[in-house]
Amino acid sequence: MWAVGLYLEPMKFLDQAKVYVRSGDGGAGCVSFRREKFIEFGGPDGGDGGRGGDVWIECVDGLNTLIDYRYQQHFKAKKGDHGRGARCTGAKGADVVLKVPAGTQILDEDEETILADMTEVGQRIKLLEGGNGGFGNAQFKTSTNQAPRRANPGLEGQERWIWLRLKLIADAGLVGLPNAGKSTFLAATTAAKPKIADYPFTTLHPGLGVVRVDGREFVLADIPGLIEGAHEGIGIGDRFLGHVERCRALLHLVDGTSEHAGKAYKTVRAELAAYGHGLDEKPEIVALSKVDALSPELLKQQKERLQRAAKKKPLLLSATSGQGVPEALRALLEVVEEARGVEKEEAAPRDGWRP
Repeated sequence: MWAVGLYLEPMKFLDQAKVYVRSGDGGAGCVSFRREKFIEFGGPDGGDGGRGGDVWIECVDGLNTLIDYRYQQHFKAKKGDHGRGARCTGAKGADVVLKVPAGTQILDEDEETILADMTEVGQRIKLLEGGNGGFGNAQFKTSTNQAPRRANPGLEGQERWIWLRLKLIADAGLVGLPNAGKSTFLAATTAAKPKIADYPFTTLHPGLGVVRVDGREFVLADIPGLIEGAHEGIGIGDRFLGHVERCRALLHLVDGTSEHAGKAYKTVRAELAAYGHGLDEKPEIVALSKVDALSPELLKQQKERLQRAAKKKPLLLSATSGQGVPEALRALLEVVEEARGVEKEEAAPRDGWRP
């Protein structure tokens, strides 16, 4: 049996944000001389400036959107304190930490160069380093210069604009034309509550759900439907395809009540190929949906059309009645677990000589 799990709130979903980050400037060194009674020739005792704060990116649990970065786009670490007399070093400036959900990519301003890929909770990287503090005059004392009257200013921090782009981490993804039954399938098999209606583009944001089948689990992602020309921005476009890039398998739902199931299948496949990033090469399970609304003659005709286009036998299912749903979930689970096993083998250390 399949069961329910995670629910992703779609109304507050944001998967892309541009932010400005700046590390702190270093504090200036101090020019100071020791002045104490009964101590002759006290000498220089100016302390160094403190380091500026760093900019960190941290992957945390409990987040599934970048909505916080819609309301705040500028993040600046604190400056280091200046040095003081008596060789007192200035305090380091406070760091600034940007907390992001798992699956977030950090890109340069050009939106192409990947600076970091935050895929695991607890992962933490230093994006920008704070400026060094300047030397106080005590650092410049030499045998020939016993009373230096110079100190260094602190170094400036670093700054840059970056893009945060969230790509949901799911085991399997649902693809298909609008109204192919993807949201109904997600609602029937998980705890997700996507909007369901009898008109196209009811899904405006990706959704996630956890499926339990035969005592095992995998994460299922649903994205807005694709139409012909989506890679050129037609309809909602292909922007949300990034959320199924990390999926191990795709469940391609084709509406059985459509005019021609084979043409509908080819339309989506063409958009996946145009998008690139290996989506058209992922393991795919093809299913004809809404079969409960078809007559036996039309069902046979649509099944044959889809089989010719996909070059494989499609599954027949109806998320409303539950027909064929367990079989589709088990087929997905089999592909997902096979991919998980391959990934574990690749990640396992190999026996043999090591340096």
